[in-house]
Amino acid sequence: MSKPLMAKATAVWLVDNTTISFKQIADFTGMHELEIQGIADGDVAAGVKGFDPVANNQLDQSEIDAAEKSPTHALKLKFYQAAQGEEKRRGPRYTPLSKRQDRPASILWLVKFHPELADAQISKLVGTTKPTIQAIRERTHWNIANIQPIDPVALGLCKQTELDAAVQKAAAKKAREGGPMTDEERRKLLSTEQSLSDGSDPKIPTAIEGLETFTLGEVEPDVPEKQYDAESLFNLPEGGDDEDEDDK
Repeated sequence: MSKPLMAKATAVWLVDNTTISFKQIADFTGMHELEIQGIADGDVAAGVKGFDPVANNQLDQSEIDAAEKSPTHALKLKFYQAAQGEEKRRGPRYTPLSKRQDRPASILWLVKFHPELADAQISKLVGTTKPTIQAIRERTHWNIANIQPIDPVALGLCKQTELDAAVQKAAAKKAREGGPMTDEERRKLLSTEQSLSDGSDPKIPTAIEGLETFTLGEVEPDVPEKQYDAESLFNLPEGGDDEDEDDK
């Protein structure tokens, strides 16, 4: 069911100017019944000016009259033929002019680190067109040499939750298709929370394989040292005294 514009201000007006029940007003404005009770008590929406739905062509007076006579009557907004389908409109996300120059960098980041994402998903995340995405994928973009990949979340082009949802959707689609995934692909398909909570032990680099067998406190096996005779180190060789006497 569609909700009125300025729902809280509309609820204030209905509380102040009608005898409609709190539940009817809550259902019509999409608010909780306790919030309507708070408006009536002055604890909620203090200082909010009421918004007349009848004067603003959102509600017929006949609807209010019917609701006042019957507590079970549900208020209905006026029907607008021109407004049909507006909520279902789909298209690229609007990107402010100040951030449009950052879109190629974010597209390159998504293509590089999340190649499983479809062009439609990338277009929805950063508000771009499929030809631009295809040009960056094929590296035929006119400025590809100067584009550096930057996380679209860091650029403010999308939210982390939106990116995680798109990645999870791509993971589910790949799982349905039955395509094999590597460990690296599975890691990329994890959300931020799952990645941070991953309790798996880090792998040891191949350059130091074998060192994991040693633990602190262990020493290498003893190697027998060469034994020396103390007398052989301090006693002069035979004939040394005769040579000294000859020199004198």
